[in-house]
Amino acid sequence: MKFEAVLFDCDGVLVDSERITNGVLRDMLAEQGWHMTLQECMAVFVGKAVMDERARIEAETGKPLTPEWMASFRARRNAALMEHAKPISHAPEAIARIHAAYAGRIACASGADLPKVLMQMGKTGLLPYFEGRVFSGHDLPRSKPHPDVYLAAAAALGADPTRCAVVEDTV
Repeated sequence: MKFEAVLFDCDGVLVDSERITNGVLRDMLAEQGWHMTLQECMAVFVGKAVMDERARIEAETGKPLTPEWMASFRARRNAALMEHAKPISHAPEAIARIHAAYAGRIACASGADLPKVLMQMGKTGLLPYFEGRVFSGHDLPRSKPHPDVYLAAAAALGADPTRCAVVEDTV
């Protein structure tokens, strides 16, 4: 099958960020009383927005998940990502080749907030390949695991979603 476009997730596919983000999250949840290993934290949160697990966080910590806490999490997460995030091994070379092969008909469709995705892609040197074609599930009525962010990316490329290759690391 010849694809019309290729749509990529960001975290864990383009940028090696999952352990960094979940390390910050684990530390901040421990400060609130919920202690777990990095592996346990990743098992709960990878592929989900923190807010998707609001009820569980509040049950485990006994504290409300406030906008101030979320702002602090994003600030600490972003600082850690700026210091430590790297592209997934061989991703830059693969993206360059796919970008050329598809005449730029590639997009990034992430469940993460857009400022985070743009920051990571800029830091890792991947953003030029996706300029103007980066989409966040936060900007849609439903984020992942619903397909809305991928459908939006396909629509922006003028591609039939059934004829797009999707590169994703979670269900």
